[in-house]
Amino acid sequence: MLRKNNEISEISVRVVSDNVTPGIYPIREALNMASELNLDLVEINRNSKPTICKIIDYKKFVFEQKKKLKQPSHSKTKIKELRFGANTDKHDIDFKRKHAEGFLSKGHRLKVYVFFKGREIIFKDKGELLLLQFAESLKEFGVLEKMPVLEGKRMVIWIVPKKK
Repeated sequence: MLRKNNEISEISVRVVSDNVTPGIYPIREALNMASELNLDLVEINRNSKPTICKIIDYKKFVFEQKKKLKQPSHSKTKIKELRFGANTDKHDIDFKRKHAEGFLSKGHRLKVYVFFKGREIIFKDKGELLLLQFAESLKEFGVLEKMPVLEGKRMVIWIVPKKK
């Protein structure tokens, strides 16, 4: 819990605020500056020597802290899918690669798959080669999570973004 105004028991404090010149002041002088501005002197860091205090509106500060706690702190990673046919042309692959770079740079995971229609399943080595080349072209943005796996009529790879 943060101490404020007369609860602060230090002799001198370092005052930081937008309205006051930062510096080390005796506690009485710091309290007078805060009362002149109709604000509170709030202890921000008591572990430093001298203690760091800030001249702010305490109720507004507490409200903003509670508001921050209510907001989710983690962002969920989204999964984006890219689909290719077994006979996808080079231009189409380049076009989808640009989209994939954008997704990976935003931190999304990619599920890239080749869909085999009818008898195209006999060319699964062609699909595997296409996926590996696609993953190779994205190596500066992401890392291949696992090698191509055949799931029914789909051959799938997962690409995760590189850590910054």
